Amino acid sequence: MKHILLIDDDASMRDLLIDYLSQYAFRVTAISDSQPLSRIFGTDTVDLVVVDLNLGHEDGLEIVRRLSGTSDAPIIIISGDRLEEADKVVGLELGAVDYITKPFGVREFLARVRASLRERPVIKSRKERKTYVFGDWTLNIRTRQLAHVTHKDIKLTAGEFNLLMAFLKSPQQILSREQLLAGTRIHDEEVFDRSIDVLILRLRRKLEEDPTRPRIIRTERGAGYVFDVDVTVNDSPRARP
Repeated sequence: MKHILLIDDDASMRDLLIDYLSQYAFRVTAISDSQPLSRIFGTDTVDLVVVDLNLGHEDGLEIVRRLSGTSDAPIIIISGDRLEEADKVVGLELGAVDYITKPFGVREFLARVRASLRERPVIKSRKERKTYVFGDWTLNIRTRQLAHVTHKDIKLTAGEFNLLMAFLKSPQQILSREQLLAGTRIHDEEVFDRSIDVLILRLRRKLEEDPTRPRIIRTERGAGYVFDVDVTVNDSPRARP
């Protein structure tokens, strides 16, 4: 039975989702703020987190930021009043896999939950010991950390990790925005299209010597992007000097 953690300070919404999801063999733990998070994650397995952005005195985006850096559980954001594209882009950029606006139908919500649980590339690779080596960089699949030969390790958000994985699996190939949207598990609605460009910019800032003149992630105007570097896959982490 999959375990869903629901964080919402609206008691009626908590009751509605608990009752509905329970009918489909989901176990739901519902809390009104982030205070019990450490205890829950320390004592139980969480398969999916649903976070409302507005929690009274708390900002749901801060919870998303915190969880994306400490947990591999996919995160769905729900929001009733923060509907601007900028909020959606920031939420996805911080690591959420989906952004649902209120009011929503429970059948659609159930479909989104199932889709988020079905597509979990980070979870599937948690026990892998593979590393991807490109240029002076090494990506450790198990830890989701980038390592440079001359720099300290760099932590990636879930969105950055999934985007980089999409590139590493298809180096030297032109990838369209649609392909990258699919590879990053972002729903390919038009409103989210520019979120790929935001993630590209963030990756370039971490990978490129000069992000304004990228040599690793190149833009092919009118077509998409190319990861223009050779990639080697190793079965175990490369030794660091």
